[in-house]
Amino acid sequence: MINILMIEDDPEFAELLSEYLSQFDIKVTNYEDPFLGLSAGVKKFDLVILDLTLPGMDGLEVCEELVRKYDIPVIISSARSDINDKVQSFELGAYDYLPKPYDPKEMYARIMAILNRVGKEGSKNAVAAPKSDFEIKGDTIYYKGEALNLTPAEFEVLSLLVKNQGITQSREQIINSSQTMSIDSQGKSLDVIISKIRSKLGDNKRIQAVRGVGYKLV
Repeated sequence: MINILMIEDDPEFAELLSEYLSQFDIKVTNYEDPFLGLSAGVKKFDLVILDLTLPGMDGLEVCEELVRKYDIPVIISSARSDINDKVQSFELGAYDYLPKPYDPKEMYARIMAILNRVGKEGSKNAVAAPKSDFEIKGDTIYYKGEALNLTPAEFEVLSLLVKNQGITQSREQIINSSQTMSIDSQGKSLDVIISKIRSKLGDNKRIQAVRGVGYKLV
């Protein structure tokens, strides 16, 4: 069983997510009070789902303490849409940031992706990741053993999709992860980049468009 600590002051939201995840043998223990959550024996949990707007203590402070003291994977689950909150969350060591509202299926996928990622470090509940046709070595991505000739922007986009294979990445997530896309034409630039990557892969089906959301690598 996977044990998750959730610090969320909306009990109905926490209960709905807990019920959904329970079908995958995932137990969620929620605390509405961040101080109680931090004193709940964090080391016995495999991952933390953390809201940012909490009573008595800002979620960013909680994130910092969790990462500094326990080195546990943290997923931020928040309705706060300020890009500064997202940036600071990652700077503090959060593994992921999922804006509310979201489909519980996506949270499940992100949880499993993170546990697979930290599995090499000894997570007892991590599930073996499926073998991938992609491999990232330095600034080069290999597809089926062959190095891809990618521009810097193409490398940024494809590497994000490879690291989150099977998980939909929103257009916002992809654009925010890039340092080379033009801000003025970022939407069109992303579509062009995806088209060029598909062409270089020789397979239009590996990168799927998720209508109204973004893209995912399958």
